[in-house]
Amino acid sequence: MTSRISKIRLLDELAKFISTVLSPLLTPSYGMFMALSISPKVLDSTGARIKLLVIFFGITCVLPMATIAVLHNFKFIRDKRMIKREERLIPYITGTIYYAVAVWYLAYTHEPLWLVMLCAGGALACLFSTIVNLKWKISAHMAGMAGVLAMLWQLDAMNLEVISPAWMMLFIVVAIMLCGVLGTARLMLKRHDVFQIMAGFLNGLLCVSLMMRLFG
Repeated sequence: MTSRISKIRLLDELAKFISTVLSPLLTPSYGMFMALSISPKVLDSTGARIKLLVIFFGITCVLPMATIAVLHNFKFIRDKRMIKREERLIPYITGTIYYAVAVWYLAYTHEPLWLVMLCAGGALACLFSTIVNLKWKISAHMAGMAGVLAMLWQLDAMNLEVISPAWMMLFIVVAIMLCGVLGTARLMLKRHDVFQIMAGFLNGLLCVSLMMRLFG
């Protein structure tokens, strides 16, 4: 009995770790890092790419984290994990605004249209999550990870990768596996049901794919 409890606790901690590492605050920066590493952007100077990544990380991760901390400090939200749907509304709205700022910055600095649309896809997914959240809980974790998968898929479809097809396929397969692992972790933690997981996945996959494919 003790051994079984220990295994359950271990799995629970593992699920929490996966949810943290693949948080929707972090996955956009993972995607941006990949985009800058396997696309023609790799020809830019290292300094220019680091600057872009740091600014993007600041807008899409640091600012949302700071916003959540402030909301928590002033008791607008009771739990920083925002388990309750009602507590997610303001963070989702501000998150969408931050994404819009990131899109503006990429366009202002004359980044390639496909890169601007990659970020616009994230903004669209965030907006959709905000709207759906008014009535129903949807997985932002899955939207973020699915957005990374969509980015890899579209770079391959648009022939924008500068690595071998074998490596590109490996990255896509790993991203698919991570989506499965993350979805399982969220189910184990009882943060979402299967339909909310699937909805989040489709949200990120379709929004990023459509923006990159149709306008990039």
